Amino acid sequence: MGSSASKAALRATTDEPSEPGPKHLADLIQYINGTNRSVEHLADILSEKTRSSSWVVVFKALITVHHLMVHGNERFIQHLASRNSLFTLYNFLDKSVIEGYTMSTFIRRYSRYLNEKSLAYRLIAYDITKTKRGTDGVMRTMNTEELLNTLAVIQTLFDALLYFNANPDEITNGIIHAAFMLLFKDFLRLFAAYNEGILNLLGKYFDMRKNQCKESLGIYIRFLERTTKLAQFLKVAKQVGIDQNDIPYLNQCLTVMWQTCLGWDWRNGEKSVKRERVMMWGEEIERIWDPEHGASSSGLRAVQTYVSGPHPSSELQGHKLGDLADGSALLGTSFALA
Repeated sequence: MGSSASKAALRATTDEPSEPGPKHLADLIQYINGTNRSVEHLADILSEKTRSSSWVVVFKALITVHHLMVHGNERFIQHLASRNSLFTLYNFLDKSVIEGYTMSTFIRRYSRYLNEKSLAYRLIAYDITKTKRGTDGVMRTMNTEELLNTLAVIQTLFDALLYFNANPDEITNGIIHAAFMLLFKDFLRLFAAYNEGILNLLGKYFDMRKNQCKESLGIYIRFLERTTKLAQFLKVAKQVGIDQNDIPYLNQCLTVMWQTCLGWDWRNGEKSVKRERVMMWGEEIERIWDPEHGASSSGLRAVQTYVSGPHPSSELQGHKLGDLADGSALLGTSFALA
């Protein structure tokens, strides 16, 4: 490893209580983006820094690793994913200063997310936050089996991100603010992939095997259950200075599947199979989803009404999932990704 890169890594992780310097991070990005540059020694230096007893040094080392994951060559996260273990900070606690107690909590949570990010790469062999998006993107074109597996990985990773759970009055210094900004960048891209995967899942629902239907319903409901935490995360983002135009608008849309069911044209055959799928969905909602969080009785009645009898073609117009060009509109979300 070049001496300049080694120095940049050490300077980015000093015990000075400020975020890693942009110049040092830029030098590290330039290094790992260079052809045939070794990332192993760089990863070793940063890993060693996380063994410090100082919350400042450890937090800055984690931020530097995360920054390289987000902005650096994919070889860096690929190398991290190849390691048997990454960060073992679940017991970390800096008692030397008062601020150390609070920051240690977020170090433990942050390291958990970075571990999950690395593991996710190992499980699906690519960084989900950097995949192509849109109607012809990765999440919209996956086959059913791969989609179910990938969404399960995304949900685990998303839970780890939301577990950071910092309130605005806890983001009190440049170090934790830098960590939150990196998490916010991942949040945008991860949610985009999550959202597109759910749209693909709903589009495939009536053609799945019965066991796949049950699995997909569980994934869909867990997606809905996360909306409160999503909203809280974005509320914090707004309060810590992130531009309103960069914050996605979330409108929890529990009627997505109801609209899909109501809009499915059964006149083309397989009526009994599709009725079974709709009833399965309604039963699963009643079994798992807490009505106090939005599962309305009127919505369930809409499904039951549709299952119980024929419907005029006018009711089918404008609702078929396959006719919707913009998936973000279906889920009530709209945002631009940096």
